[in-house]
Amino acid sequence: MSNYQQRIHHNTPQRNRQEKQCTLVGICSDVCLSALKIATGIMGRSSAILADGIHSIGDTVTDVLVYAMVRLSGKGVDERYRYGRGKYETLAAFLISIILVVVALGLMTEGIEDVWNALHGGTLERPHSIALIVGIIAVIVKEGLYHYTRHKGRTTGSKALMAYAWHHRADALSTMATLLGVAGAMFLGERWRILDPMAAIVVSVLILVLAYRMGRPAVEELLEASLPADERQRIIDVVTTTPGVKACHNLRTRRNGSLRVVDIHIKVEGDLSVTQSHEITRDIERRLGEELGEVLTNIHVEPYLGHNHCEKNGNDTTQ
Repeated sequence: MSNYQQRIHHNTPQRNRQEKQCTLVGICSDVCLSALKIATGIMGRSSAILADGIHSIGDTVTDVLVYAMVRLSGKGVDERYRYGRGKYETLAAFLISIILVVVALGLMTEGIEDVWNALHGGTLERPHSIALIVGIIAVIVKEGLYHYTRHKGRTTGSKALMAYAWHHRADALSTMATLLGVAGAMFLGERWRILDPMAAIVVSVLILVLAYRMGRPAVEELLEASLPADERQRIIDVVTTTPGVKACHNLRTRRNGSLRVVDIHIKVEGDLSVTQSHEITRDIERRLGEELGEVLTNIHVEPYLGHNHCEKNGNDTTQ
């Protein structure tokens, strides 16, 4: 195991501990919110709050899914997973985006049906004031969970936590739409109760946008897409400015969770010893880590024969 792999192996438990802590907080919160919303929806005569409570049960399932994924990703490097298990985080982000799409389409369908019924003479019951209170509490809790999880996700570099944070934000927006409908039904009269399904339709569109923002990078990572062009150029700049490197080519990059994987060929003077060449590769590894964060490098060393000068600027560097 290389020095960098050892560093990843030691850092993983601490990061994974924070991921599991965030997920457990989410599980406890969603279990409590779902029970509170369902009870309130029944007693407070609010079908919107009741539906939101059932939606929160789905959130609990998502919480359990995320928790399982971060536990798997936290096992680190071993003989079978030499690059670690970072893809489990990416898979969790992808699955959450799929769940959000399903939830958004469900909300949109229900909203369209309610609007249609209201426009054709249907009526909605006036909810009790407790539904409004519980809705406000749910929005505050979910928005708080969003900021808490997003902070932890940025700190740990966890894609799963960042996706999980946006899931909390989507729940907060969904409950806020419910609140608008409840408030309209309570204070604006019967004809304004149509605000509830209309708001749900708008929020469902916002949730679809969030799902796309999470799902697209997750799919790209699962398909082993290259790092962005600006990051590839930064890698080339670091490598070609490292003392002892004459040229570089055959650059290949990808992500594995929070880890960037870089494969590259470098050219050095042919009369350098193995020890000197090895020190150059270690210097590249250190400088890439300082520039990009967690980077796992696989560097192939070749003798420089005094030609292909264009490689120095990365013109011969390929993906």
